[in-house]
Amino acid sequence: MEALRVWRASSNLLGFAASRAAAAAASAGRAHRFHIRCCSPAAAATTKPPQDRRRRSASSSSTSDRDSIRAIRLKKVEELRGMGYEPYAYKWDRTHTTKELQERYTHLEDGEVCTEAAVSIAGRIVARRAFGKLVFMTIRDDSGTIQLYCEKESLTEEQFEQLKAFIDVGDILGASGSIKKTEKGELSVYVNFFEILTKSLLPLPDKYHGLTDVDKRYRQRYIDMIANPEVADVFRTRSKVVSEIRKTMESFGFIEVETPVLQGAAGGAEARPFITHHNSLQRDLYLRIATELHLKRMLVGGLEKVYEIGRIFRNEGISTRHNPEFTTIEMYEAYSDYESMMNLAEEIVIRCAMATTGKLKIDYQGTEISLERPWRRETMHRLVEEATGVDFNSFGDVESAKNAAKGLLGFKTESSENTSLQACSSVGHVLNEVFETVVESTLVQPTFVLDYPVEISPLAKPHRRYAGLTERFELFVCGREIGNAFSELTDPIDQRNRFENQIKQHNAKRAAMDKKVKSDESKGDDEYSYEVSLDEDFLTSLEYGMPPASGMGLGIDRLVMLLTNSASIRDVIAFPVLKLQQ
Repeated sequence: MEALRVWRASSNLLGFAASRAAAAAASAGRAHRFHIRCCSPAAAATTKPPQDRRRRSASSSSTSDRDSIRAIRLKKVEELRGMGYEPYAYKWDRTHTTKELQERYTHLEDGEVCTEAAVSIAGRIVARRAFGKLVFMTIRDDSGTIQLYCEKESLTEEQFEQLKAFIDVGDILGASGSIKKTEKGELSVYVNFFEILTKSLLPLPDKYHGLTDVDKRYRQRYIDMIANPEVADVFRTRSKVVSEIRKTMESFGFIEVETPVLQGAAGGAEARPFITHHNSLQRDLYLRIATELHLKRMLVGGLEKVYEIGRIFRNEGISTRHNPEFTTIEMYEAYSDYESMMNLAEEIVIRCAMATTGKLKIDYQGTEISLERPWRRETMHRLVEEATGVDFNSFGDVESAKNAAKGLLGFKTESSENTSLQACSSVGHVLNEVFETVVESTLVQPTFVLDYPVEISPLAKPHRRYAGLTERFELFVCGREIGNAFSELTDPIDQRNRFENQIKQHNAKRAAMDKKVKSDESKGDDEYSYEVSLDEDFLTSLEYGMPPASGMGLGIDRLVMLLTNSASIRDVIAFPVLKLQQ
């Protein structure tokens, strides 16, 4: 039978064939003497693979083997269609998931068959082994795995030959039958009918090496999820986090709204935007760098509690903490201040932790993080003074602050950090540089950092008690910023002046960078090379009157990192942005 010869060739390429003598005997017609190895735990425990097969497995994913396997499987697709079978099905009616079966029939005794049970399942074949008239396969669906017990006597002759000749690890299969627990205690579907639902053309990563190439895991997440099932749990947790956030917001009376991704001016944060062009309008547009300014317009329009969960796009660096597109929730509440947002931040994070982990003390990369209230609340000035012994309130001019910072930070004159420090136009900017360099990484337990300088907080309301500061906080956990919130600025004249000052400061930094690049005759850093412009429509909306309000943005990706013990933001984004392959 041609299909049987094709199957043997595929098995040899994968390193699953038996010895040469057994293969020769099989080719003479003794087809039921096949002994096919697979990646099931049971098979691995009973027989140790020869070293030469280990070496073949290590190279099985090479381009030549991969192409050969693909060619063989394409031949199987042709033969199946020639026999009247469509290897890419429309649907399959399932009665249970694998998890439901495992839970429902766990009481069966070893060797017991539940003949009255009629079940139907579907999933991907991740392991198989054959012993003459008996074939075992492990099938995996979204909920877990279960064994398929395929006996020649329970299938038609045609189906059993098809089972041996055409099914490969990686195929998606539908199977129906009764329930059996084997003598060794393995709960199984006792198969009396099956159907190939999707024929896999490419081999899965081999069982001994798996998918360990980190870059490939991110580029081909679908393979990562097949080879490492626990990866899917991260995205299940992410879904729970987003769902719990929505439940929390709705319980406090907030409504969800949607604002534009394409904007005429990139506002709401200081970040390099992505620029695109609208052909019909013949104008450049920006992918949003924040949802803030449009959400505030909703407050002007009369909605008092609004939020948006959405993608943000910033044309900046890539690291374990940063991805050019990321997800945030921004929320705004009329007639409240930043104290209200601190309480809401605690509530959101605590509810998400309980929904996903069931506890408030969690492990993150070997450190225990306590999310139990109360969380520490301390001013930026105080934290910097604790870490350095320097009170930046004592400096009357920016140059004195810069000199003190150089001594604290140990910057070399020619370093890029020193260039950034030199570009600081106020004591507040210098204070922020020292905070980010010295203090941020030490804030391991949840900490609200309060009362930022007005120079670096153009959208925050002036502090009601301390001149030069704003009513703003940032939430840090594990040395990472999780959230940012203000008592919102509602004075349209003050807001315009701050925007204009922000543009001047940006342009000054841009000029300093340009000067350094020219003097060094190098490419330099393009951090400030983009232009910043006023959002006149937003300023106009403020002149119609926005009620007193507070607002906050929380980074959902970083929150998921915390709750899933993920070291990199790429682990919690299904398809992160990556460098081009060389």
